[in-house]
Amino acid sequence: MIEQAKMATPPLRADDGTILPAFVAQVSGAISAADVPALRDLVDDLHESDLGALLVALEPEERPQLVELLGIDFDFTALTEIDDAMRDEILEELHPHTVAEGVRDIESDDAVAILEDMPHEDRAEVLDQLPADERQALTSRLDFPEDSAARRMQTEFVAVPPDWNVGQAIDYMRETSELPDRFYELYVSEPGGRFLGAVPLDRLSRSKRPVPIADLMEAERRIVRADQDQEDVARLFKRYDLVAAPVVDANERLVGVITHDDIADIIEEEAEEDIKALGGVIREEELSDSVWSIARGRFSWLLINLGTAFLASSVLGAFEGQLEKMVALAVLAPIVASQGGNATTQTMTVAVRALATQALSASNARRVIMRELMVGLLNGVAFAVITGVAAYAWFRVPGLGFVIGLAMITNLVAAAAGGILIPLALNKFKFDPAVASSPFVTTVTDVVGFFAFLTIATFWFGLK
Repeated sequence: MIEQAKMATPPLRADDGTILPAFVAQVSGAISAADVPALRDLVDDLHESDLGALLVALEPEERPQLVELLGIDFDFTALTEIDDAMRDEILEELHPHTVAEGVRDIESDDAVAILEDMPHEDRAEVLDQLPADERQALTSRLDFPEDSAARRMQTEFVAVPPDWNVGQAIDYMRETSELPDRFYELYVSEPGGRFLGAVPLDRLSRSKRPVPIADLMEAERRIVRADQDQEDVARLFKRYDLVAAPVVDANERLVGVITHDDIADIIEEEAEEDIKALGGVIREEELSDSVWSIARGRFSWLLINLGTAFLASSVLGAFEGQLEKMVALAVLAPIVASQGGNATTQTMTVAVRALATQALSASNARRVIMRELMVGLLNGVAFAVITGVAAYAWFRVPGLGFVIGLAMITNLVAAAAGGILIPLALNKFKFDPAVASSPFVTTVTDVVGFFAFLTIATFWFGLK
């Protein structure tokens, strides 16, 4: 009967990867009926990412019900596949004992990811449900900074003493049941835990049993410090094409391992954070957040932009008389400012990303600045011709094309300068350029665009 039920189960995803409503409806029905055997048949074989996608597709009240009904059969790793806000909502509805049992059955880095965002009191309740040794191991990692390597590492690894040979190491791995699900190298450490080196599994498997582990060990191994920032760790993996790296504490003791799948998550999170910051969106905002929390999070940045908009508009106010005498100036001034804003966004995006990846530094800053200025000048000349011709054709005012063309060159060069120099300056003073650059650089181009265009027009046409 079980085999028939499984055969009748609709597929989870369509060919394009989207979740099929038929599958979600079947799971919802099983939840409503509290049919635990049917739920197990439906979700037992799902990968953690698919189970996470199913949680997203279910109604909010059904998500904790699914976890409670499945009990120990629910893979808590799936909670790391959904956004923080949704995970918090689910955890709030679960009993601390359920959460404790769930995090015991998953890898330590996933357990930390689940526990770290919980309110302190709720987290303490969950930790109290764990055995003392497991509680201490998780607590010690949660004491590290949020974006540190210790929060990302797995504490499941294989370590052997340096006086073993290949045969002893292989026998140990064959006979020990509590090994990581996946690992790529053995680590060699002293009895006190001090890290000595690593032995890649491919080298171990090609060596004869009597060969000493010490002869295969890579002593000059790239290591990660437990308190090292996760972005630095990601750059280390990229620079040296690492698959895994040992993590050591302040006393050089081996405490964990970071693998390439952890780094993929870090890169995705950091890129998402930079994209949100460039748009003035706080890093904590998620698609599942409420309307109120999203509006509140975006309000402060919009308020700053409103202030800079008034600053730019004040430039127009200073040329009120000129604008009244020549309506064409009022029509064309926003074009100059808008084009500068678009240009500076391009430059700023490249600069912020280059700073984040450390591709832009003091050693090449001068060359990059000069390159961006030349790009601004070249585009400025090109668009000066285009807008100059268009402005003359539109208003038939002699000299107007020259005025807007010169203003366009001035503003696009200013846009290039602001787009590269402001992020560099903010980075130098330890501010996040992704967060703080946008309102400053757009204000620069608005002010320069309006001021340059209207000042040049005032002198050219003799307006006062």
